[in-house]
Amino acid sequence: MVTWCESRIAVRRRETRDMTELWQHSALELADMIRSGATTSRAVVEAHYARIDAVNGSLNAVVRRLDDDALAAADAADAAVERGDQLGRFHGVPITVKENIDLTGSPTTQAVPAFAEAIPPVDAPVTERMKAAGAIPIARTNLPDFGLRVSTDSSLHGLTRNPQHPDRTAGGSSGGEASSIASGMSPLGLGNDIGGSLRNPAHCCGIASIKPSIGVVPGASSLPPEDPTLSFQQMAVEGTMARRVADVRAAFEVVAGPHHRDPTSLPVNLTALGDGERLQIAILADPPGGNTHPEIAAAVRSAGDVLADAGHDVVEVEPPMYEETIDFWAALLMQDIAVMRPMLDMVLGDDAKVILDSLFETGPEVTMESMVLLQSERHKAMRLWTEFFIDHPILLTPTWAMPAFEHGADLTHGEEVIRDTLRPVTPVNFLGLPAAIVPHGVADGLPVGVQVIGDRFTDLRCLDIAAQIEAAAPPLLPIDPR
Repeated sequence: MVTWCESRIAVRRRETRDMTELWQHSALELADMIRSGATTSRAVVEAHYARIDAVNGSLNAVVRRLDDDALAAADAADAAVERGDQLGRFHGVPITVKENIDLTGSPTTQAVPAFAEAIPPVDAPVTERMKAAGAIPIARTNLPDFGLRVSTDSSLHGLTRNPQHPDRTAGGSSGGEASSIASGMSPLGLGNDIGGSLRNPAHCCGIASIKPSIGVVPGASSLPPEDPTLSFQQMAVEGTMARRVADVRAAFEVVAGPHHRDPTSLPVNLTALGDGERLQIAILADPPGGNTHPEIAAAVRSAGDVLADAGHDVVEVEPPMYEETIDFWAALLMQDIAVMRPMLDMVLGDDAKVILDSLFETGPEVTMESMVLLQSERHKAMRLWTEFFIDHPILLTPTWAMPAFEHGADLTHGEEVIRDTLRPVTPVNFLGLPAAIVPHGVADGLPVGVQVIGDRFTDLRCLDIAAQIEAAAPPLLPIDPR
């Protein structure tokens, strides 16, 4: 069996032999090459379409191509370079966009047949800002129905496969993005996250991502329902995904900041890691509440060793109310789903309904009293975690406590997947915290994503720490699907 590390070595060797493969470069590298005249935007876009032709048939990550618009935009980008115009940070660079984020000229399908032709009249704030920075959307990527699974299999587009292993999930709900980025079909993508949906696929496919603090990156849709329910207001975020932490950070800086269409978006100053700053970093390699794969726990501790070697003080310690926040996340989400269930049942596929049925069978009863008390408990947990971050500004944990599971395991073993696999990502959503994901190590031959968590509005510091972990390994390059 070829391991993930062996796949990376093979790709690095191939790149050494042939440096003409534009799809192998990072987003910022491509931006520099286009800006300097070393290549053209058209050549870069065409290279990524050729890569889609080569590998998407075995992955089903890209579900809609935007060739005409993308190539026209690339020609316009090249003309701007020739004129000497002022260029944006991602001028001429191709990106992909998850199909539940509004992109004009392309339907926001939510991965269900009922919305297959739902064309938005305006871009979402994140796509608007990436396009303003010069990025060119070249394709749309798959997700599960309404993003309600941690595995990407939609009733509209079918199953997305993981390029690391065809029989393992690509994660969800931004699984199409992660699969396309890991395999070189895209250097950079946009996704979102209410229960790990930016981080789950990053762990499964071996890429980087950022789940921002609540309020930092605006979210809005021009399609009904335009106004989100409480759990989405308090837990859902838009974010960026790439193979390199530097690309994730640069795109995050482009999309962050208040927007008039999102009244909950905030004009905040984000904390970064100071020059030469050393922190006391907490490690939770084996989170309570379930089982953790020993190789994943070892990978988290290895990341801690990297940071210790960089001069940080690394200690193993558990934050307050950890297990409670896992239950609270489920309760908050279930409150909204209980209200929306009649509408969801009208449009969801059968597999998504199985997931919801499982959640209702095992989840807490929703009452007016439970809804009120939950908000009080959320405030308490946020207060205690903020105090925790005073002494430990960064917390390292697994992303998932297990490697990517086999396709369909979330349907047949739903409760086990939540308890033993998903539990490290959910406290971050419930508490509104930032979390950066960086690949580090392997488990069962599959990539492990280490989760770098900080207090609210320390998103840049989380990314800085993730970059220090990333620097300890060779650069992550696209892989050929197995």
